[in-house]
Amino acid sequence: MSEGPSRAAHEEFGLPALEAMASGVPVVSSNRASLPEVAGDAAVMVDPEDAGSIAEAMHVLIADRDRWNGYAARGIARPAGFTWERTAKETVKAYRAAAGD
Repeated sequence: MSEGPSRAAHEEFGLPALEAMASGVPVVSSNRASLPEVAGDAAVMVDPEDAGSIAEAMHVLIADRDRWNGYAARGIARPAGFTWERTAKETVKAYRAAAGD
């Protein structure tokens, strides 16, 4: 039996996007789930169900060296904001808020 779209496996956080950014390449990313928050202004955001928008974003980056360099530079800096220490602090904060502290 085939799994429907709601059960399909998918990335929950955006680690592959951050890894790509850290390696210095511009990223074209989905504008869904957590990816806009993870990528910020360091990725070109596209509708993942629109092949034309994905192709256009890739073409623009390849054709425009200034945009390529701009996204690559912002991408290199972006992963620094995502540390395990920050994750732990935000998790504790969320638990405290849920507990009413």
